[in-house]
Amino acid sequence: MSVLAAPRALAARPPVFSPEGIAEIVRLIREPVHVVSGPGGRELGLATGAPPAGPVLGTLPPLYPEWLGGRTFCEAHGVRFPYVAGEMANGIATTGMVAAMARAEMIGFFGAGGLPLPEVERAVHSLAQELESRTNWGVNLIHSPAEPELEWRVAELLLRCGVPRISVSAFMELTPAVVLCSAQGLRRGADGGVVRRTRLLAKLSRPEVAERFLSPAPPALLDLLVARGSLTREEAALAALVPVAEDITVEADSGGHTDNRPLSVLLPRIAALRDTVCRRFGYRRPVRLGAAGGLGTPDAVAAAFALGASYVVTGSVNQTAVEAGLSDEAKAMLCDADVADVAMAPSADMFELGVKLQVLSRGTMFARRAGRLYSAYRDHGSLEEIPPALRAAIERDVLGAPFEEVWQRTRAFWEERDPAEAVRAEADPRHRMALVFRWYLGSSSRWAITGESTRRADYQIWCGPAMGAFNRWAAGTFLAEPPHRSVTQIALNLLEGAATLTRAHQLRTYGVPLPSEAFTYTPRELA
Repeated sequence: MSVLAAPRALAARPPVFSPEGIAEIVRLIREPVHVVSGPGGRELGLATGAPPAGPVLGTLPPLYPEWLGGRTFCEAHGVRFPYVAGEMANGIATTGMVAAMARAEMIGFFGAGGLPLPEVERAVHSLAQELESRTNWGVNLIHSPAEPELEWRVAELLLRCGVPRISVSAFMELTPAVVLCSAQGLRRGADGGVVRRTRLLAKLSRPEVAERFLSPAPPALLDLLVARGSLTREEAALAALVPVAEDITVEADSGGHTDNRPLSVLLPRIAALRDTVCRRFGYRRPVRLGAAGGLGTPDAVAAAFALGASYVVTGSVNQTAVEAGLSDEAKAMLCDADVADVAMAPSADMFELGVKLQVLSRGTMFARRAGRLYSAYRDHGSLEEIPPALRAAIERDVLGAPFEEVWQRTRAFWEERDPAEAVRAEADPRHRMALVFRWYLGSSSRWAITGESTRRADYQIWCGPAMGAFNRWAAGTFLAEPPHRSVTQIALNLLEGAATLTRAHQLRTYGVPLPSEAFTYTPRELA
């Protein structure tokens, strides 16, 4: 078993110049490495331990996975590693996953998106009880434009229960709920600085959205929350002095909601914006940037840190972890995925707006079938207007039931969750059509979670290309076996590999002739 902690110092040994010897030393990331010149100065080699007697052209200090990101992130969140397991909706990021990450001195977020409030509350109480005094865990607050009241109630729950970290995602505008999470509990510290009770990590993919989270909360929203009695005047005054979030997760091409943007373009753009906004408001503390989307291999993680990320957030790859709340059938489908086995499909929560998300396409017909539903919604004003032949095809091939039967199930769901939606649908035929079609989109996620075998072809599994890249990297190794894919083993191997590749790139800049083997890392059991 390989161990992440520093081993005993290696004894000094002669320099090596062979490709095999150089590749071996590259992997000794926890040892200082010396770049040396050979006889006559015609070739470069490497040595470890005490500096050798011959000419030393340069020395690299030890490199630990813990040091890849910004040290302020680990200090602010009380963790060892700059690594976050992101919030996979509908509870796929389980309480077990969050607890495992917290114990491994990383951060995990429970996937509250799409869950009813009682389930979120049970998860919060379970985590608070299991993790006790730990603060390196959190819960997701997802933007719910169709259900603003639910979004508000989830925010109130998280604050009432003292959830230490909240990851807010899919927000295009600041809402009362997200500003409440940012501002409630603010106070002055002994040094006069503003102290946060709750830390927000804002996941976003657009510069204009980033600017809103980098800026102080708008006065109009703060005044509204004060008028409601949700904030004190002191909290509102302090909120005007700090950014809405001090950790901005820049999300590139990813599973689920995504703008499909490349990280190499998006992160530098938002980093420059961050610097401009921070200078404008004169913040006393730095605002950290994290990277998410497409991080399924050590190469991708190393690249994210090289771009300036203080921390990384993984998502798609964690769905195959033993702790993930996904059925074995769905996990097996993910394990077969390659980088091109994804597609864009209509989202359930923003169906009427035409918003799409990225899903697995290999082994499931969901993307194609969901697309047929959106086309029917776009082209017709009600279920009754859909031509008989198209209606029969949708009922037979997609819904698996007549429109009226699906509507009865849908109405019963909304009468319990939000009766106003059912009332509106009875009065608005187009909204009723949207709810019927959204029944399929919501059910398809649940079928993948529960492993409904009769609806396997309809599984909706959020997934980005990183899943396929991870599978190719892990093939034939320790991580290829599903029982070995714990969320912590995935994390530790990605970080260890990223540190190894970072060391290789450092040495390449010295002109050391590195073989291709120096740029590979094979997963193994780490502790």
